[in-house]
Amino acid sequence: MPRAGLAPSSVTEAGAELADEVGFARLSMGLLAERLGVKPPSLYKHVDGMADLAHRIGVLAMTELADAIRDAIQGRAGRDALESGARAMRVWAREHPGRYAAGNAAEITGPDDPLIAAANRVMDSWGAMLHGYRIEPSQQIHALRMLRSQLHGFVTLETAGGFQVSTDIDDSFDWIMGFIDRGLQAQSPRTKSS
Repeated sequence: MPRAGLAPSSVTEAGAELADEVGFARLSMGLLAERLGVKPPSLYKHVDGMADLAHRIGVLAMTELADAIRDAIQGRAGRDALESGARAMRVWAREHPGRYAAGNAAEITGPDDPLIAAANRVMDSWGAMLHGYRIEPSQQIHALRMLRSQLHGFVTLETAGGFQVSTDIDDSFDWIMGFIDRGLQAQSPRTKSS
């Protein structure tokens, strides 16, 4: 019989919290069982093993990240939306490094995988931001990939302590936001026709 209070969702949340503390790569069923005060076999009543737990944390991460970005850009447009969404992503990733790593490591397992909906919510939020730049629909995927590459690279380097030069990291982030903003503006049909 499963331990009272444990369910797939609570085990996933506890695993996510532990991943944020110790790092996603160090997360294990043994560590999680210890955290929850149960024996490792008890966890298998709620998740199918480490791969399932990691995938569930990835889905949770993408859902939470989507909410953070959506909430930050709501009611904003252009550079204001870009910067608000990017800052929200940066803050969320710094506060949840284990979840962020899990979200990026998660792979789609099939057509009904909840990861698809969670990832689409992230893309929809960024797509709404791009709407303010009037990027042509055929070009949006390229803009989204550029944005993801830039932000993911920055966040990953920052959380890993990869920026060791004395220049202020926030100044660099602001510079990158300006660079991305100018690039997106240059892709606008109204800018191209000028």
